[in-house]
Amino acid sequence: MSNLVAKSAIDRRLAEIVGPVIEDMGFELVRLRLMGGNTPTLQIMAERPDGGIEVDDCAQISTALSAILDVEDPIEENYALEVGSPGIDRPLTRLKDFSAWSGYVAKIETSELIDGRKRFKGNLAGVEGNEVLIEIENQGEEVTIGLDFDWLADAKLILTDELVREALRQRKDAGQIDEAQFDEIQEITGSEED
Repeated sequence: MSNLVAKSAIDRRLAEIVGPVIEDMGFELVRLRLMGGNTPTLQIMAERPDGGIEVDDCAQISTALSAILDVEDPIEENYALEVGSPGIDRPLTRLKDFSAWSGYVAKIETSELIDGRKRFKGNLAGVEGNEVLIEIENQGEEVTIGLDFDWLADAKLILTDELVREALRQRKDAGQIDEAQFDEIQEITGSEED
């Protein structure tokens, strides 16, 4: 399990408990974070292997995870369980994510300085072995660099018009959007008459 999916020791322990349950249900664990606060929140992002997840799926996963977490009891205090979609501007946590979203703009942060910097923003250019390829601007020129997946501390897609269009196209192709449900948009021209 990569550190991008589950960063801290407690996150990794929780991922070992919930990961198999999620997989048995036909989904993949994208990210897990136990976040502090007055009432800690266990935030879990999941999706189908081919991408996407619906509200009903999240509810089913939540019910199944509540049962296993009650039995295992890995979190001592009261907490809120939140199961959701990675969203459009999703975190990139698995090597396959960088390949699947090639061509889209991402922000990547490394745990150590690479050529004097930790933050990289640019178009994803796939993967090569264990390296994430990203096109960045360097001295006014577009260059493609490779960052070892193990160096990454954080990575996410940046919300762009192209990304929104692709997310809508995927939902439509998966039959999750029925255009017949939408009212026809009528263009109004000219001025209103009294």
